[in-house]
Amino acid sequence: MTQQTTFVMIKPDGVKNHHIGEIISRIEKENLDISFIKRTTLTKDMCKVHYAQHINKPFFKDLTAYMTSGSVIGMLVSGDDAIIRMRVLAGATNPKEALPGTIRADFAESVDRNVIHTS
Repeated sequence: MTQQTTFVMIKPDGVKNHHIGEIISRIEKENLDISFIKRTTLTKDMCKVHYAQHINKPFFKDLTAYMTSGSVIGMLVSGDDAIIRMRVLAGATNPKEALPGTIRADFAESVDRNVIHTS
């Protein structure tokens, strides 16, 4: 196993729908450590940096509107194989394809509003 640190963000829908505590609890139950946590509101410029690979895609405007629509929770999560473990915990990007018990299967509304980002 490899000790890793990964960026995790609870998106605006996760914050608005009061899923912060449950998501953090699930991360901790996986024996992963949260070394940094901050609540903030993203700007359009921050979205351009974070989602640079999507700037020229047709959905970028809607993605930016969604991501700037409210507060997000940014976290650094560490532990053995933290990257893959967080991706498994989050579930498939499309909540309809996410395994039961994953964050997206339990809380996401749609592929466009899917509660959590993991890097």
